[in-house]
Amino acid sequence: MKRTLSFKQWAAALILLAGFSAATLFGYLHNHADIGFEKFTERFFLGEIQANPIHFHYSIDDPEAYGIDESRLKLPVYQAGTASDDVYALSVLSEQLHKYRPANLSPDNRYLLKLLDSYIDAVKLTAAYPYFSEPLSPSSGAPSELPILLAEYRFDDAQDIELYLSILQQIPDYFEGLILFEQEKASAGLFMSDATADKVIRQCSALMNPEQLAAGTHFLEMTFTERLQNLADQELLTQEACRSYQSQNNRLLTTVVAPAYERLSDELTLLKGSGKDTCGLAQREGGREYYEALLRLRTGSNREVSEIRQMLYEDLAANYESLGRLLENNQALRDSFTTDPAFLPEMTPEEMLAYLADAIEDKYPSIPSGTEGSSIGCKVKYVADSLEPYTAPAFYMTPPIDNVLNNTIYINALDTSDDLSLFTTLAHEGYPGHLYQTVYCQSFWAKSGVTPLRSVLYYGGFIEGWAMYTELSSYEDAIRLAKEAHPEASDYYLACRLDRQIQLALYALLDISIHYDGASPQDVSEIFASLGSADAATIAAIYSYIAEEPCNYPKYYVGYLEIMELKKQAAALWSNNHSADNACATPASQDTSHMENIYDDPEFLYFFHSFLLENGPADFGTLSELLSGAP
Repeated sequence: MKRTLSFKQWAAALILLAGFSAATLFGYLHNHADIGFEKFTERFFLGEIQANPIHFHYSIDDPEAYGIDESRLKLPVYQAGTASDDVYALSVLSEQLHKYRPANLSPDNRYLLKLLDSYIDAVKLTAAYPYFSEPLSPSSGAPSELPILLAEYRFDDAQDIELYLSILQQIPDYFEGLILFEQEKASAGLFMSDATADKVIRQCSALMNPEQLAAGTHFLEMTFTERLQNLADQELLTQEACRSYQSQNNRLLTTVVAPAYERLSDELTLLKGSGKDTCGLAQREGGREYYEALLRLRTGSNREVSEIRQMLYEDLAANYESLGRLLENNQALRDSFTTDPAFLPEMTPEEMLAYLADAIEDKYPSIPSGTEGSSIGCKVKYVADSLEPYTAPAFYMTPPIDNVLNNTIYINALDTSDDLSLFTTLAHEGYPGHLYQTVYCQSFWAKSGVTPLRSVLYYGGFIEGWAMYTELSSYEDAIRLAKEAHPEASDYYLACRLDRQIQLALYALLDISIHYDGASPQDVSEIFASLGSADAATIAAIYSYIAEEPCNYPKYYVGYLEIMELKKQAAALWSNNHSADNACATPASQDTSHMENIYDDPEFLYFFHSFLLENGPADFGTLSELLSGAP
């Protein structure tokens, strides 16, 4: 006998079918949206990393894994009248991005969408003022950056050597594009000052010193030979091939690269007189608006300029007062500042790095395992003598995203002459600074299946803020290392840290004063005079550097202060046993409500650092929302 369903059974079946259909549709929409978004991010990533063959070589160890023929990549050459094209390209990118609805994406993709939206918006604001950028900056421009990148260009086989020699041949066209851009800047009334042009001109002559090239002692000749010999030692290259490549390199440096630098120098000489005196952005039409946009992009802070200024003032005042109390009635400590005492035990840079790596174990998470049985290596090198006047006190060479095992830190001997500055510099560049943060993030992303696009988005405020945060923390490590033999080191190192913070806060404030308020050299001299320091040559050099490198000091110190604000936020949330969704939650067993000082608790620091490392680099507004659990 055939059985029929009752009304209630039919209703239940329909409800079940509707629920199943809705769940299926919901899953389909999410899966379909994620696939589309991930294809979009992949195209974005591949487009960005192929824009410059040198940066590509530093970013990718195995091009075949990404389906890229590295030999087809060329140096970007600026074309006339295209300075404003980035605004249109970014607008198109933004429109494509807004087609994806956050609700239809997985949590990881939703977070990346938020980061991309904020990042593209910030870049677009600065792109609206193309001629305010300065690719030939004396401190960070192409003429000084290019030789360093060439000296560290990785040789794994003969093909890499061929790619390197091909890049040398492209440098004249690359520089012609830079010359064209500078000519357009001059026509727009935004060419550099004569004083700045003279610095770049002198730089060009010094970097391609003809006597060194003729003698075979130029650092680009010597580093090239070292890399060739390394391949020969591995029997990947014959001695005959080495000699042939050496000859080609020397010829290209002498007949192609050096003349390109000379031509750049000559063209800058012709353009002299078309720029204004060295001054801040505020003294140029549209300069204040550009500075606001640049400050947001470089620092990752979405605060108003007035609020950033107030943060810096309060930090400066607090540290100035603390240093005053420390120095009060302590003549021995005052005398220490004039003698630079050596309290740390004698250590090589490599030994310092090893000590710092061990010292962070209880407060920082271990780097996620990636390549089994392999250890993370780091070479410490010193900047070539000819580059010392033009490079930072130290810098970290970022490894390829698909091979983070080999790292390099460069030290500038001019700026790290004492043991404390070398120690804190290695903390900034190494552990737990740039090296640790970079390797941790890349390893975490690889293990978690996060898109490599995250490595392309540059958040200078987070990256340099993290390095500054770790550098300042390393003074405590220096105290622990030195105080047994030198108890007096505690007060001295604390005073050094406060002095460092005062200097950085002051320079960041001067950056705002010069570029947003229009402070003149005389105004800056009066500020220093009010602080009891009025060395005219030093003040002029500080003014000139800040005027030429807008937002550089805020990138470091505002970034640091924003991390400290996140730390306060985390302490307030977690001390009340509250944790944010998708953030770093404290374990249920942890009761921080009765802690006397949560900032000193290793467990709190471990979870706070984990939160930053696993969700950064990012802008600080996004991190703050994530920490609080805001949708």
